[in-house]
Amino acid sequence: MTDFRPDAPALTHDHVFLAPSHQANERRAWAVIILCSVMMIGEIVGGLLFGSIALVADGLHMSTHAGALLLAALAYTYARRHAEDPRFTFGTGKFGDLAGFASAIVLAMIALLIGYEAVTRLLRPEPIHFREAIPIAGLGLVVNLASAWLLSAGGHAHHHGHGHGHGHGHGHGHHGHDHGHQHDAESFEIVTAPGVSRLFIHEDGVPPRFRLERTQGGALVASDVTLETIRPDGARQIFRFAEQAEVLESLEEIPEPHAFTARVVVDGEAHTLMFAEHDHGAHARDNNMRSAIVHVMADATVSVMVIAGLVLARWLGWVWMDPLAGLIGALVIASWSFGLIRDTGAILLDMNPDKRLADQIRQTVEASGDAVADLHLWRLGPGHLGAIVSVASMEDRDAAFYRAKLARLPNLSHLTIEIVGAPA
Repeated sequence: MTDFRPDAPALTHDHVFLAPSHQANERRAWAVIILCSVMMIGEIVGGLLFGSIALVADGLHMSTHAGALLLAALAYTYARRHAEDPRFTFGTGKFGDLAGFASAIVLAMIALLIGYEAVTRLLRPEPIHFREAIPIAGLGLVVNLASAWLLSAGGHAHHHGHGHGHGHGHGHGHHGHDHGHQHDAESFEIVTAPGVSRLFIHEDGVPPRFRLERTQGGALVASDVTLETIRPDGARQIFRFAEQAEVLESLEEIPEPHAFTARVVVDGEAHTLMFAEHDHGAHARDNNMRSAIVHVMADATVSVMVIAGLVLARWLGWVWMDPLAGLIGALVIASWSFGLIRDTGAILLDMNPDKRLADQIRQTVEASGDAVADLHLWRLGPGHLGAIVSVASMEDRDAAFYRAKLARLPNLSHLTIEIVGAPA
C-alpha cells in the first residue's frame, strides 16, 4: 500500500488559475472607471449649469457604462483576493467569465432599449437639437476611444514561463489517482536502461531541428538513434542524427506545424511521443476584459452611428437617418452580446473548451496500448485547463507515467489521472 500522508509538503499544490495579466487588467479597468466617472460628473454638472437636458442625459448614460465596467473591476479584485480561498475547489479563475456573462446580459438589454427607441422615433419623429447633440456625441466618442486604448494597452503582451509538474497521488496496487499541475514543456525525458536522455526541438535563431542529449548515463551514438514523425494526415518523415557539440542534432529540418506523433528509438528501446503546437486558442481569452472592451466599443459604435446620422439629418434633411443609425448600432451590439453570452455560458457550464486537445490527450495515452475509459476537459481560468483522465491498462504503470506523456500538451494546469484495470 502506498504511504499517503496528507501533511507531506510534496502533496500540496495551489489552485490559482488566473491569467498572467490579471493584475494589469484590474488596474486598467479601475483607470477606465475613473475616466468615465469624471466624464459622467462633468456632463451632469455642466448640463445642469447650462440648462442642457441632452448633456444630462448623456451623463446618465455614461453612468450605466461606468457601472458595467465596475462589475468587471470588482470581479478582478475579488478573484485576486480569494485566489487561494479553499472554498473554491478549482480556484477563482471563472469569476471573469461570470462577470462577462452578466455584462453580456446588460449589453443585450441596452441593445433592446436602443432598438426600441430607434423604432419609436422612426414611427414618430421628434425634433433634434443638432447644436447640442453633435458635440456631445463627439465627446462621447473621444472618451470611448480613450477607454478602449486604456483597456487594450496590454492586450498584446506575451507571457513566457517554465515550470515543472507537481502533484500528489495515492492508490492501492494497480489502481490509483494522481492530481497536480501541468505546465507547457519544451522537452521529453526518455528513460532507458543505459541512462536518461532529453529530446526537444531546437529553433533559437536557426531552422527547427530535433536535439537529443544524455542527462544521465553514458554517451549517445548517433547511428543508434532513429526518429520518425507521423502527422495527423498520415504523412511520415524519417530524421537522421549527427553529433553537434555535446548533443545529437537531426540533419533534417522540422517543417511546420510542430504537431505530430514521434516514434523514437534510443538505446534499442522504442518510445512514442506526442508533440503539440502551443496554441492557447479561445480558452486563453480573458472574457472579463473582453466584456469591458465590448462595452466600450459598443458605446463607440453608437457614437459613430449617431454622429453619422445627425450629420446626414442636419445637412441633407434626412431626419430618419438618426433613428436608422441607432437601429443599426443596436443590431451590432446585440451580435456582440450574443457571442459573449455563448462563449461565457459554455465555460460556466463546463463544456469541452478544446476538442483538438481532448483528441490529443486520448491519442497520447492510447499510443502506449492503453485505453482512455473516461475523459473530462474544462476551463479553470484564462489559459488554464483542467482534465480528468481515466486510463484502462493491463500494464503495471503508475500515474506518473501518463503525467510524463501528457506534459507536452499545452495549458493543462490541473491534471487528475485515474488508473483502472482493463476489462476482461
